[in-house]
Amino acid sequence: MKNTETTSRRAAKTRTGQPRRPVGDAGIPRFALYGETASPGQEMLHIEEVWSRSSLYHWEIDAHLHQGLYQILWVRKGQVSVLLDESRESVAGPAAIVVPPGVVHGFRFEPGTDGLVLTLSARFLVEGEFQAVGEAFRLLFAGPAVIRFDAGEAPQQRLDALLRELAAEFMLPGNADSPVPVWLARSLVWRLAQACKRQRQAGGAAAHRHQALFTRFLLLVEERFLAHWSVEQYASRLGLSPARLNRLARTESGRSALELVHERLTREACRRLVYIAAPVAGVAEELGFADPAYFSRFFKRRMGMNPHRWRQAQLAGPGEIAARS
Repeated sequence: MKNTETTSRRAAKTRTGQPRRPVGDAGIPRFALYGETASPGQEMLHIEEVWSRSSLYHWEIDAHLHQGLYQILWVRKGQVSVLLDESRESVAGPAAIVVPPGVVHGFRFEPGTDGLVLTLSARFLVEGEFQAVGEAFRLLFAGPAVIRFDAGEAPQQRLDALLRELAAEFMLPGNADSPVPVWLARSLVWRLAQACKRQRQAGGAAAHRHQALFTRFLLLVEERFLAHWSVEQYASRLGLSPARLNRLARTESGRSALELVHERLTREACRRLVYIAAPVAGVAEELGFADPAYFSRFFKRRMGMNPHRWRQAQLAGPGEIAARS
């Protein structure tokens, strides 16, 4: 059975313009469509324009969840801030946002965002002899996801055409018993599942490339840290911009590229202060510091005490350290 309520009934509001909020676990509102009371075991196939509901709430859909219902938000054009459980990100169209049942989600749309929201129950997709659709359904809704597309590319155009046709079929008068919307929904889920699979595979390949590039950076640091290379020099050798090298370093280690270089230089300073019986000024020169005073300041910022005191603390026995403290 299709849900064909009018916009005015769909979006029952309080005086403040917010929907009535049936509260689920942990105080999270639980709806069928946003602003509508959920019914246990509800069967639904519903599609609507983004503006038809979000514009009633100033283009902001508060955090809520659906029980037993699956949603696909198709952002054709525009920008939307997306909440999916604990994850928040900004998404620009064209993109598909996949929301399985029980996932807390909310959206803040850029006014005028062009897109569609498809809401459906599993029965429409997996009943009958449709094993391939069932497998695609499980793949697509295995977890919340954002699937991005390149505008004008064939996959984006095919999905957009399917969604437009589904919306047109859904709105036809006297079409409540037509099987066409269900067929189109199944086709849409199958195509989106393929796109989701490709994106995950590409993400895995990209992660591998990032790890390999980060390893190259660490090896280059081993070669050049005594030469006091700048971040710009490391980035140039790797074929990156300094900003991209810093993003890579932060993604892989949680620290900037310069911080990683300074960590390696500090480890070497500590090793030489302990194992090489040379004056601090000599160690500074071996480490590429032209000014021993600058080396002392650098070391103290990193280790909390100047090189001379740190060396004494490391060479002192446990009993002597205790006596001094």
